[in-house]
Amino acid sequence: MGNIKREISFMHRLNHLHIVKLFKVLSTKTKIYFIMEFVKGGELFAKVAKGRFDEDLSRKYFQQLISALSYCHSRGVYHRDLKPENLLLDENGDLKVSNFGLCAVTEQIYLDELLHTLCGTPTYVTPKILAKKGYEGAKIDVWSFGVILFVLTAGYLPFNDPNLMSMYRKIYKVEYRCLKWMSSDLKRFLSRHIDTNPTSRITIDEIRRDPWFKKEEHA
Repeated sequence: MGNIKREISFMHRLNHLHIVKLFKVLSTKTKIYFIMEFVKGGELFAKVAKGRFDEDLSRKYFQQLISALSYCHSRGVYHRDLKPENLLLDENGDLKVSNFGLCAVTEQIYLDELLHTLCGTPTYVTPKILAKKGYEGAKIDVWSFGVILFVLTAGYLPFNDPNLMSMYRKIYKVEYRCLKWMSSDLKRFLSRHIDTNPTSRITIDEIRRDPWFKKEEHA
């Protein structure tokens, strides 16, 4: 119930082309109903599961993701559960961010200026969360950007293992391999996101200025 209330509260704050709109909330004694924008293209996950994307298509989706999350961050909202399953496609093939049930806002930040809630999907979270340490909401989302971009261009996860502890070790050590068909600019760009050091990890402003990101602008 807490996640539902949080999602309702935060989605009412957000109005952006690439974020699923919440129009109305109805409730009975036992149920809550969301009246939301209909996004009929389905999950981005379902599309990439059929095969990896080329860099141009990946760039389009990535630019739209950054547009949406830059807007969220500027309003003090951090998603914290970004993954292709939470990214939807509309009838025009444009991306819409959904599922804000685990998001956080600046009001939740502790005196140490960090968030401390454990959340997210293991294959997309940073070493900080796995180590149960405090973290910056924006830096967590940026790590997830990198994992998502890798999935779009490779067709599979950078860190994956049937053994959960083995997968965590790969994340801690950043053990992933870029593919030979990836451009040098993309490989460099990915490494700036998938960086275990939050201080040196790329920021959204730096993402927007990066040559790979700027190659073709998509609204």
